[in-house]
Amino acid sequence: MFCPKCKAEYRTGITVCVDCDVPLVERLPEEKEEHLILTKYEELLYTHDPGLVAIIKSILDGAGIAYIFQGDSSGYLHPMIVPARLFVEKEEMQKARDLLKDFI
Repeated sequence: MFCPKCKAEYRTGITVCVDCDVPLVERLPEEKEEHLILTKYEELLYTHDPGLVAIIKSILDGAGIAYIFQGDSSGYLHPMIVPARLFVEKEEMQKARDLLKDFI
């Protein structure tokens, strides 16, 4: 038995998590990790420049290219600490490279 909130494992017979006070489940759902990025997407570039991120998003959105900017979810980049990394669907990689050739 597992707590769906804190992921703690309990032995059979216990039905409620003592920490979270929620009912236990027999199995935890599979967690969505970065498998999507690793299997469907490929890294194209990274940048510390929030202005460049905005330009690239605009270009890719206009072209209908699926992408993920990892590290840019807050809308604020920490320059020189963690770059925003651009991942593009593998099937769209060449099209994205052509569109972004001036930034790569």
